[in-house]
Amino acid sequence: MLDIADELNRWVEQGRDFAVATVVAVGGSAPRLPGAALAVDADGTAIGSVSGGCVEGAVYELCQQALQDGESVLERFGYSDEDAFAVGLTCGGVIDILVTPVRAGDPVRTVVAAALEAAAKGRAAALARIVSGPRELVGRALVVRPDDPSGHGGFGAHPELDRTIAAEAGAFLDAGRTGTLEIGEQGSRCGAPLTVLVESSVPPPRMIVFGAIDFASALVRIGKFLGYQVTVCDPRPVFATKARFPEADEIVAEWPHRYLEHTQVDARTVLCVLTHDAKFDVPLLQRALRLPVAYVGAMGSRRTHLDRNERLREVGVTELELARLRSPIGLDLGARTPEETALSIAAEIVANRRGGSGVSLTGAHTPIHHDATSVPARRIGSVA
Repeated sequence: MLDIADELNRWVEQGRDFAVATVVAVGGSAPRLPGAALAVDADGTAIGSVSGGCVEGAVYELCQQALQDGESVLERFGYSDEDAFAVGLTCGGVIDILVTPVRAGDPVRTVVAAALEAAAKGRAAALARIVSGPRELVGRALVVRPDDPSGHGGFGAHPELDRTIAAEAGAFLDAGRTGTLEIGEQGSRCGAPLTVLVESSVPPPRMIVFGAIDFASALVRIGKFLGYQVTVCDPRPVFATKARFPEADEIVAEWPHRYLEHTQVDARTVLCVLTHDAKFDVPLLQRALRLPVAYVGAMGSRRTHLDRNERLREVGVTELELARLRSPIGLDLGARTPEETALSIAAEIVANRRGGSGVSLTGAHTPIHHDATSVPARRIGSVA
């Protein structure tokens, strides 16, 4: 539900009761990933999506029912579903959805509210909810934040269960990951009577664009569209201006390699080097290729690429480090304009992040979605 935190946080502040349906696991070609959510308030207003439209109507009804009876429910939808809410996904996938009421006076409300407030304000938080197990535990929640690793809320079953889930949720949060885990009812890591969904909300990943050129302007726009916090860095103050890059979150007039030495990056950061000038590129890439970032790409012709690689070898960059470099940057789309080039770079970043091949899906036999959490083989039915 944290992907619609802004609106849900407003609902909480307004005192609205609502029910939220959250994707727990998917299989096949289901369109939304775990953590995607649809929420319905007491007036029937709906926000979000769990399937891109395939099962929204049935899930909407489940939310209304949960608001009435106060019970959490776990349902499976897909082409093989034969129960009362059978709706087959048009894309042929399978999707498990947890529906949780969030009403005034419910113990879960304060926990959910804390997670929503953190996510809405761009702070890190992980919300853990039991999605299958004893009926009295399903839907109960615990929220973990970096400043509160032991968590707020709990499950009321066994102290060790709270401690273990808090620790696991903290690990999910560190990785910025959403998914499920199996855990024993008393917190044991052996056996699996409980399934827990952990949703992580972390600040947006960074995209750092080096080189304040026209291609950079287009890349900033598409980077923002993809949800990145975008920085433009160029040592020339006359080019590194807010007027030229109004959509950038940060503009830095500094030598690229020096900026990279002191700025914060992580495993989700993408670095796009558009300067294609050796005096900038070589010291920058020498540093960049040794950092634990998600992507390093550099613009330039194939001749520039070969020359740059030789210069990097001369300053001690290893072949293993060079293998991380995406150069010439972007996928082969035949791009000409700055906007088309930005699209090719963004496409390569997405393919790299999601494990895609970058080839046309027409005629291919590879999966459309590469990183969805698989649905367990066992049948998951209603717990209400």
